[in-house]
Amino acid sequence: MKSYEKIEGHIGRTQAESTPWWPTPAHPGEQAPNVIVVLLDDTGFAQLGCYGSDMATPNIDRLAAGGLRYTNFHVTPLCSPTRASLLTGRNHHEVGMRSISNFSSGYPHMRGHVSDHAGTAAEVLRDEGYTTFAVGKWHLCAMENASAAGPYDQWPCQRGFDRFYGFMEGETDQFHPELVYDNHQVDPPGGPEDGYHLTEDLIDHAVGFIHDTISIRPDRPFFLYLALGAMHAPHQAPEAYLEKYRGRYDEGWDVAREEWFARQLELGLLPPETELAPRNPGVEEWASMPETHRQLASRLQEAFAAFLDHTDAQIGRLIAALENLDQLDNTLIVFMSDNGASQEGGPFGVMHEMKFFNFIVETPEEAVEHIDDIGGPNSHTNYPWGWAQAGNTPFKWYKQNTHEGGVHVPLIVHWPAAIADGGGLRDQFHHVNDIVPTIYEALGITPPAVYRGREQMPITGIPMNYTFADPAVPTNKHVQYFEMMGHRALYLDGWKAVTRHQHGSPFEDDDWELYHLAEDRSECRNLAAELPDKLAEMIDLWWEEAAEHGVLPLDDRTIELFGTRFRDRSPHPASRRYTYYPPMTPLPGQVAPAIGGRSWDLLATVVRPAGAGGVLYASGTQNSGLSLFVQDEHLVFDYNCFGDHHVATSEGPVPIGASVIGVEFRRDGRRAVATLVIDEAPAGSVTIPFAMFMMSSIGPSIGFDHGSAVSEQYEGPFAFAGVLKQVDIQIISKQRAETTQEAETDERSSMARQ
Repeated sequence: MKSYEKIEGHIGRTQAESTPWWPTPAHPGEQAPNVIVVLLDDTGFAQLGCYGSDMATPNIDRLAAGGLRYTNFHVTPLCSPTRASLLTGRNHHEVGMRSISNFSSGYPHMRGHVSDHAGTAAEVLRDEGYTTFAVGKWHLCAMENASAAGPYDQWPCQRGFDRFYGFMEGETDQFHPELVYDNHQVDPPGGPEDGYHLTEDLIDHAVGFIHDTISIRPDRPFFLYLALGAMHAPHQAPEAYLEKYRGRYDEGWDVAREEWFARQLELGLLPPETELAPRNPGVEEWASMPETHRQLASRLQEAFAAFLDHTDAQIGRLIAALENLDQLDNTLIVFMSDNGASQEGGPFGVMHEMKFFNFIVETPEEAVEHIDDIGGPNSHTNYPWGWAQAGNTPFKWYKQNTHEGGVHVPLIVHWPAAIADGGGLRDQFHHVNDIVPTIYEALGITPPAVYRGREQMPITGIPMNYTFADPAVPTNKHVQYFEMMGHRALYLDGWKAVTRHQHGSPFEDDDWELYHLAEDRSECRNLAAELPDKLAEMIDLWWEEAAEHGVLPLDDRTIELFGTRFRDRSPHPASRRYTYYPPMTPLPGQVAPAIGGRSWDLLATVVRPAGAGGVLYASGTQNSGLSLFVQDEHLVFDYNCFGDHHVATSEGPVPIGASVIGVEFRRDGRRAVATLVIDEAPAGSVTIPFAMFMMSSIGPSIGFDHGSAVSEQYEGPFAFAGVLKQVDIQIISKQRAETTQEAETDERSSMARQ
C-alpha cells in the first residue's frame, strides 16, 4: 500500500526481513528552559514595590532582585491588543485585534480574534516539543463564540495550548467567576464563604499542570501563559488583606505620587531630570476635596492595594513550587502588565463599575453608605482617576490612551541560568511585540513560514536578548507606532509624537504633541510649536507605519460595535427570538439575548408538581441583574438594580402541572414596567425606576442561578425542581424611537471614553 507516513526503516514480507524505525519526537534540547509569562491586568508603571510604590509585592520584588527590570518598556493601551501582540510577536492591528475581542468591525484589523496567519508562541513551542498551558484570562476569542456551542477554533486549546483553566471574557468576579476548563465550562470549587478567591484557584491549577508534566514527562520543558484577572476591576480581596491597608492612603494621591516618584528616582528607574507630570484634567487636589470624597477614594485604593498584595502572595506560591521542583533557575520568567492603570472608575471611583456604563453618576455621598462592602463579594469597585494616575507615576493619562500613562509598564525578566546581572536595570526602549522574538532567540527557535498550510505574517518585534548582559548597549528598537480608538503616537529614536483623539471628531483636527523622551520621559515639555518640521516628519512616518502594519482605516468606534454581534450567522437570530432547551450551561453575556435597555417577553414552558420551585432564568450577580423564579407556589420577578430590588410576586399560585409562565418587560424611556404572566393572563407587576442598559459582565443561566444569587429571596443555585421544557425570549426592538437609540449610543460612547 501507499505509505502516508515517513519511514526510514525497511518493510519486507516478514518481520524477520524488515527493519523497524521510530520517528524522533520534536524536542528543543536537554538544556532548554521552561518559559513562564506572567501577565497582570491594568497595572501602572509605579504600582509594584520594585517600581516605586508602597504596596507590598515582596515576591514580585524578588523576581526583580534576581533578574532584570526594564524601565522603558511599552505595550498597547488595552488588554486584548496587548495579549494578541504578546503571544504572536506582531503588532496588534496586523493580527486582527485593533481593540478588545468583544468587537468585530468588518475590517482585517478588528476580527475579534488572532489571525490564523499569526501563529502563537504556544503553537510554535508545542511543535518544538514543549508542553503548553494557559491559565487565567483569555479575551482573544470573539465573545459570541465563547459559549458551549462554540465554534472553538479560537479558544486556547485550539491556539496551541494543551491545557486551559480560566475565563474567556475581559473581566470576571473574583469570588464568583465564570470558568472554563480546557473546552468546557465548570463551576468554581467554592465560594467566598469557603475562602475561595479566583487568583488562588488559578495558581492551584498552574502548579497542578506543572506538577503533572514534571512528574510524568520530565523530559519535556513547559510553557505557561499565566494571565491573571488581577488587577482589573472588580478589585476584590480576602478580608485580612483589606484590613492590612486600612487608613494607609488617607493622605491621598498627591502625597502618594510625590513619594512614589521620589522612590523611582532613588531606585534609578527614571532619568534624573524626569519631572512629575501635572494632575490630569478631572483629578482634583486631594486637600481641596470634600471629606466624603476622600473617604471613598481612600477605601477604593485600599481595595486595589489589598488585591495586589494578595496577588503577589499567590505568585510567591508559584515561585515556591518551581523551587521545590528545582526548576526556578532554568525557567525564563517574563513578568509584565498589559496596559497602564485604568481610568474606568471615573472621577470619584465606583462601588459598582456597571453604573458607569449605565450613565449613573454615583456620588461619593451615596457610595460611602456602603463603604464597608468595598473589596468584598458585594462590590464591583474601581478606583478614581486620581489613584489611577498615581499608579502611572510619573506619567499622565491612562489605559486607553497612547500617552505614556497608557502604554509604559513594568517588565521583569528572570532567568538565573542565563542572566548574571541580578537586580540590574535596562533602559532600552522595547515593546510587547518583542517578547516572543526574545523567547524564540533564547530557545534557538525559528518560527515556521507556513503553519498548518497558512502562510505566516512576518514577526515584527525584535529580540531583547542583547540587553541581558550589557546595561549600556544602545537599543535595537528604533521605531514603534501606537493607536487605540483614534489615540495615536509614534516613537522614533527617543522622540515621540502623540495625540489624544476626541471621539467623533475628524482625525485631521487632532492636536499632535511632540516630546523628546530621551530627555523628558514623562511628556512634560511639548516641543510641537518649537519643532514643527520634526513633528510633521513624525506624523508622516506614523501614516507610513499605519499603512504597513494594517492600522487603516482609522476607526474610533468601541461600544457602538457591540451591534455587530447581530450580523448573519451569529448566535442572534434576525427575529431576535431565542428558544432555549435546558439543561444548558450558562451563557456568556454576548451570546445571551440583548435585553439591556430594551423591551422583551420571556415565557417558560413548565410542568410543575406541587411544592416545586426554583429559578427559571437568571442573569447577573448579587450586585446587579434579574431573576424569574417560582417560590412558595408563586411566580416572582426580581430586578436587582445595583442592590435596589424591585420585586413582583404573582397574585395567584402557579398552576400544578403544565403551564406557560413568564414576564413582559416594557421599557418607557428610562423606566420600565415588568408584568408577570401565567397562561397568557396578567398576574401582577412592578414599576422599575431605571432600566439598566448593561447589567453585568456575568451572563444568564437557565433553570438555575449560577454564581452569586441575583435575588436576596433565595440561595443559589436554586435550580427549578419541576420540568422546564423550554424558555422563549422575544426582544421587542422597535419599542425605542430611533432618535432615542442614537442619543443613548452617543452618550454611552462618550462616557466610556472619559
